[in-house]
Amino acid sequence: MALVEDKPGVLTRMSSLFRRRGFNIESIAVGHSELPNLSRMTIVVNGTAGILEQVRKQLSKVVNVVKVTDVTDDNITVRELALVKVRANSQTRSEVIEIADIFRASIVDVATDSLTIEITGDEDKVDSLLNLLRGFGVKEVARTGCIAMLRGAASQPRPEEKPSRARKEGYRLL
Repeated sequence: MALVEDKPGVLTRMSSLFRRRGFNIESIAVGHSELPNLSRMTIVVNGTAGILEQVRKQLSKVVNVVKVTDVTDDNITVRELALVKVRANSQTRSEVIEIADIFRASIVDVATDSLTIEITGDEDKVDSLLNLLRGFGVKEVARTGCIAMLRGAASQPRPEEKPSRARKEGYRLL
């Protein structure tokens, strides 16, 4: 996770650093934080602990970056939001709605030939729903990428550094 000043160009500078160093961003999500004039970024990077440490150090040097912390191995809550537009006619509509209900997803739009489903959960939950809906014909998907927050009383990422292990092989949460 990163806390950054809420100013124009910060995201561009950070993504340029990734591009120059040849790192791939799997997902990045940015939004206002609880602190005035600061935004919180959740960045998912594919790489080893050594690569992640290099990324963390480089990001810390970027102007307008207040703090960068690897939270991969911390006790965190991780969520993703997805909107899925799936084909649904009068014969398949009830089955699609049943599948959405099983995943505690919401129907947010109904059209004559489709349903739009909103799902929130971890990446595996979103992927599982998508896999089940593919048989009906997924017309469109929009995903936010992961956002994360430390569980419990901790409100800010801890500044201490420690060796880290990947939650999912190779994927790291900054």
